[in-house]
Amino acid sequence: MTGTLEAASHEQAGSLLEEMKLKVNSLTQAKPAKVRTPIGRNEFILFNQQLASLTKAGLPLEKGLRELAADISSRSMRRLLNDIATELEKGIPIEQVFEKRKKHFPPLYGRILKAGVETGRLSEMLISMNRHLEMAGQTRRIVIEAISYPVVVLCLAVVILTGIFTLVIPNFREIYSDWGIHLPALTRFFLTLTSIHITHFWVTVAVLVVGTVLMWKVLSGFPAGRVFEERLIIRIPILGRVYHNSILSRLADATALLIGAGCDVGQALSLGADASGSDRLKRECKILTEQIEKGANLMEAGQFSGVIPRMFFYSMQLGAQRNELQDNLYSLSEMYAQQARGSQAKLSAALMPALIITLGIIIALAILAMFLPMVSMLVTLS
Repeated sequence: MTGTLEAASHEQAGSLLEEMKLKVNSLTQAKPAKVRTPIGRNEFILFNQQLASLTKAGLPLEKGLRELAADISSRSMRRLLNDIATELEKGIPIEQVFEKRKKHFPPLYGRILKAGVETGRLSEMLISMNRHLEMAGQTRRIVIEAISYPVVVLCLAVVILTGIFTLVIPNFREIYSDWGIHLPALTRFFLTLTSIHITHFWVTVAVLVVGTVLMWKVLSGFPAGRVFEERLIIRIPILGRVYHNSILSRLADATALLIGAGCDVGQALSLGADASGSDRLKRECKILTEQIEKGANLMEAGQFSGVIPRMFFYSMQLGAQRNELQDNLYSLSEMYAQQARGSQAKLSAALMPALIITLGIIIALAILAMFLPMVSMLVTLS
């Protein structure tokens, strides 16, 4: 007979099977099934808002989950919510219930629900969670838009230039070879470019791009590689500022949410870095947490930070002294989000016109090069 068994290690699995009076012929680790998120970000925000409304009306969390499950069309999501409600009704701690299903829900969700239930502020915490998700989605869109617009312009330039060098300029080569005239240097330059097979050139470029993407994916597979990628991105002019400000905005917003949930500063920073999606922030905040636990204040703990600016820590320390830490963090989050939007606007304002002007200059030079011999002949004849 064959089967699967949940255990922390091979030794524990073997011991459990022996207790069942089974002789073990072979024991290997099973591959975990791929877990798919049953709903997208926008659908989850809607679900979370509905759950906040139900809990605000006084329904227990388990009852609210069952009510929502009854109205959801997705079978997998309905089953997931009913299973969670069943386990909660059995008395299983809420953090354990959601830890088992952490791939289905955003980071921090189980902790936020636990804090809301314990403090009696579940509806308020769910609304704060929605705000955090919307802020995180907004900062991600800023980064994506900063990259996507120039890429679209570049692709358009590739198509136009390919058409010119493939369909237009070669016809002039035949015309001028029949005429047997001396060509200007600019014309000879563009005709020489057409002798290079444009298809082979773009295939080479495509291979390099695909290779770069594959290498990027390989680096994304382990923490050190992701840190290396972040260092590269942050060093890119303007785009680096967009990315840097966006992760700081997510860190501040997640930390504020966790402070409201009752976490201490060190724990909130560590978990907030996990929610930010930045491995560099995770490393730095882990060190920060260790320093704070040893008794250092925020300014002392953050003096060696390379990603988080000193103003971030100063604002946090000032907020903690005035009992306004959560408000200061929300202000920081909004400030960095605005800076990210401003940098993204600068990138669009500077890069896109530069790409379009460059494309226009290349096309203008190509047209001038092709018609320059004709102009010279007309001037000579006149």
